[in-house]
Amino acid sequence: MIRVRCPICDRLMEGQSRTEWPEFPFCSPRCRLIDLGRWLDGAYGLPTGPEDDSAAEDSETETP
Repeated sequence: MIRVRCPICDRLMEGQSRTEWPEFPFCSPRCRLIDLGRWLDGAYGLPTGPEDDSAAEDSETETP
């Protein structure tokens, strides 16, 4: 048995397999579209490393 929650509305989805939820991991087309809209608006993003441009510039200007 599979028990997961929709990442948008937190609805509990229970079933024997993922085939019972065609919009998996979302519970409905509405939640899937909400998630897509958040990505397109830039609400989600991937973390990047610290941007330290001054350190990169210093290492490039040093002479051996």
